[in-house]
Amino acid sequence: MTPSTSTSAQDTLALIGRALVAWLFIPAGYGKIAGFAGVAGYIAAKGLPLPEVGAAIAIVAELGLGLLVLFGLKTRWAALGLAIFLAVITPIFHNYWAVEAAQQMMQKQAFDKNIGVLGGLLVLAAFGAGRWSLDGKRGRA
Repeated sequence: MTPSTSTSAQDTLALIGRALVAWLFIPAGYGKIAGFAGVAGYIAAKGLPLPEVGAAIAIVAELGLGLLVLFGLKTRWAALGLAIFLAVITPIFHNYWAVEAAQQMMQKQAFDKNIGVLGGLLVLAAFGAGRWSLDGKRGRA
C-alpha cells in the first residue's frame, strides 16, 4: 500500500478517532455557552485579561473547531487550531506544580490528558481526516 491510499479499516479508525476527539471538545464548548458568566469568572480568577473574550475564544475553539474535526472539514487546520488552543491553555488551567497538594494529582492527570490529546491533534493535522470525511469527499483528506 502506498502512503496516499488507505484501507477501509484505516478510514473507519480515522472516523472513530475524529469522533472521539470531537467528543472531548464539542460538549465542553456547548457547556461554555450556557455557563458563559461562570467561565468568564473562572478565566478572570486565573488572572487573565479580557475574560469574556477568552470565554468566547474557548467556545469558538471547542465548539467550532470541534465540529470541523467531527465532520472532517478543513480538518488539518481545525486540528492545528485546537492543538494551539490546548498548548496555550493547558499550563494556565492545569498548572499542577503550583496548586495545593490535595489538587496536584487531579491537575497533573488533566495536564497529561491534554498533552496526549494535543499529540492526537497533531497527528490529525499531519495526516488529515481520511476518506470518510467532508475533506475526503472533496479530495483533500
